[in-house]
Amino acid sequence: MASLPPGTSPGPGAHPHPAPRHPRLDPLADRYAARTHGMKTSEIRALFSVVSRPEVVSLAGGMPAVTALPLDAVGSMIGELVTGMGAQTLQYGSGQGDPRLRERICDVMALEGITDASPSEVVVTVGSQQGLDLVTRVFCDPGDVILAEGPSYVGALGVFEAAQARVRHVTMDDDGLVPEALEQALLECRAAGDRVKFLYTVPNFHNPAGVTLSEPRRQAVMEIADRYDLLVIEDNPYGLLGFDREPMRALRARDDQRVIYLGSFSKTFSPGLRVGWVLAPLAVREKLVLATEAQVLCPPSLTQYAVARYLDTQPWREQIKLFTELYRERRDATLESLEALMPAGTTWTHPDGGFYVWLKLPHGLDAKLMQPRAVNAHVAYVPGIGFYADGSGREHMRLSYCYPEPDQIREGVRRLARVVEAELELHATFDAVDTGTFRAVRGGTQVPGVDPFVGPANSDRYGDRG
Repeated sequence: MASLPPGTSPGPGAHPHPAPRHPRLDPLADRYAARTHGMKTSEIRALFSVVSRPEVVSLAGGMPAVTALPLDAVGSMIGELVTGMGAQTLQYGSGQGDPRLRERICDVMALEGITDASPSEVVVTVGSQQGLDLVTRVFCDPGDVILAEGPSYVGALGVFEAAQARVRHVTMDDDGLVPEALEQALLECRAAGDRVKFLYTVPNFHNPAGVTLSEPRRQAVMEIADRYDLLVIEDNPYGLLGFDREPMRALRARDDQRVIYLGSFSKTFSPGLRVGWVLAPLAVREKLVLATEAQVLCPPSLTQYAVARYLDTQPWREQIKLFTELYRERRDATLESLEALMPAGTTWTHPDGGFYVWLKLPHGLDAKLMQPRAVNAHVAYVPGIGFYADGSGREHMRLSYCYPEPDQIREGVRRLARVVEAELELHATFDAVDTGTFRAVRGGTQVPGVDPFVGPANSDRYGDRG
């Protein structure tokens, strides 16, 4: 194929080969699909090597407290499964998932008001992450728009980016997604000729914001969805982990055709088993099963049988209550420590369930740039920038209280507060100096606009970012 002259672009329908990237480092760099260009490590995965160090208090990862499970009973249960049902549990299974497990999933969803679900509408997935990936594959073409809360779950943003979809964030506050902002986004997308494929939302104990969509807003969101013919993807891994009330009625309980529901046992049983599900109308279910078979052939049989046996034989409702009491204690330790230790100008959400607090730093501080200083002080968090598709959120961070013990949480917040205070002092020092008047002297020559204390590469390190 002849190359194009400089400054010209291919005609309609043409697919130019992506430009080679670092061919010296990777001889296959010029062969990758265009959709790989934006792939990058998430802010959370980038911290794995740090948070595994014993001296670091991690307020970063959303790891459930699996040690609170009756591990002896669970271990015996899984051993008996293999011994007594090895021919089934170690064999291939259905692409849709084990029928018995799908029945029990319907029982679990009934706790959130979904009483009309049929096992035939359930597709078992390798965690709800695979479910979200399947739904996105089925519905989204490159360039399509997905509406999502700002901030949004980082794993969802990775899925949408891989699908080459465009994310438009919708404002949220302490009561969750703002319906007026949703409608405004729909109107603006319509005016721009954008194809909005669905709204992605985490309505309960949001990851990362920790807030819950209020009952009046749930009704308002569904009315807007009906008015604009909008599909809703309801991602609900935390819905049963409320501290102060019974589970709220799911969006799916209000509309069985417009809402596709994603669920998971990672937070209420075990993330290591990687069992989730999608509840979808039958026509969508068929496509999800086909996509599953093309992707993984079938979900693992052993883990499905393990979850089904757990739901059949163990007091799982009581176990969820135990989890919620444990997480409530850790939430309280987090909020009390933040209140006692954080400097003025710091604000945070007050979750009544789930795993996360969303913290906003005092004006002008940058959580991403502050992160190395925090790691040096042996405390880890996730910078807010990772939860936005548009580079927003630099003044925010996500704190997770689900995994550390309360005393560790208090120590972690103490370390973090000292880092924030030091950053404020340094920020105030540089704000007190008119950096625009500095002239760096190099060999006797003054260089305009360069701060000699910071240098050209980092001259905005302590600037007022707003």
